[in-house]
Amino acid sequence: MKSTGRARPPVIADVARAAGVSVPTVSRVLNGSVPVSPEKRARVMAAVRRLGYRPNGAARALVRGRQAMIALIAGNTSRYGYATTIQGVEEAARQAGYMVVISVVETADGASVDSALDLILSQPVAGAIVLEYDPPGEAALRAMPSTLPTVAVAPSRGGRQDVPHAFMDDRTAAEHATRYLLDLGHEVVHHVAVPRSERWTGRTAGWRTALEAAGVPLPEVMEADWTPRSGYRWGLRLAERDDVTAVLCGNDEVAIGVMRGLQERGRRIPEDVSVVGFDDHPLSELWLPPLTTVRQDFVELGRQTFGLLKAVIDDAPHPSSVSVAPELIVRGSATRPR
Repeated sequence: MKSTGRARPPVIADVARAAGVSVPTVSRVLNGSVPVSPEKRARVMAAVRRLGYRPNGAARALVRGRQAMIALIAGNTSRYGYATTIQGVEEAARQAGYMVVISVVETADGASVDSALDLILSQPVAGAIVLEYDPPGEAALRAMPSTLPTVAVAPSRGGRQDVPHAFMDDRTAAEHATRYLLDLGHEVVHHVAVPRSERWTGRTAGWRTALEAAGVPLPEVMEADWTPRSGYRWGLRLAERDDVTAVLCGNDEVAIGVMRGLQERGRRIPEDVSVVGFDDHPLSELWLPPLTTVRQDFVELGRQTFGLLKAVIDDAPHPSSVSVAPELIVRGSATRPR
């Protein structure tokens, strides 16, 4: 357990001292409530920029009778894992009396990240949660000011070490899922991966670890995007290969696409090819055959993430990370090879 350990953010008294004016003068400049001479205003604003001072909007909001707010930054809000994580954050925040303002980072380029940060930092936010699920989220986390209480939520360990993390141990889960297929008797497990950035995803890393531990040669990773359509294209290709008997997919949408492509080319699931997904999307148990998958409780992950951020905001002792353990759900899409 540890306290935040981050540098003390500048306060209004620091701005006053740097500008050579009184605290009330700084307050008048920032609030615009009373006219201040242009010369003093210029000195105050220069000090604000130099120190990186941001008014404590959360405190002002509470004084004015409004709820405090936290910011949530994400590269996407429509994908299943993103949306349900946000749901968990919002539910926990609401119970604690906080509102959540969401800013989407569309790409990892500097302008997109700056635009998203400008939006949330202009609000009276008490802290921020960054969904470090993709390159835009990783870029946003790197750009977050150290003076704002921040927590990242990620699919696996990694990222900025000075920021507390809540994560799914999907690397261990992928090891278990791969080993499950090997234990069924499959000589090798192929992998259709979801996008990565600077490093392999935990799911791909776990797949590699399991195969290496079993002394199985690593087949080439097949890289998809997040959509069923990308999985479908790989399914059509895999259907032409006689050496493919088991496939671990990076998420359930990709797995459903892979199964559709295999089935359209006459390959039976699971008699000819076993398929395992990730996430336990609501559609996975309704597909034919029902999809064996790794269940991830994203709502609970969101709740844990907010709890970690609340401890950081309150400067209370907190762990450097919290995790939620995934679970392999065995259904009908995987069996022993023929």
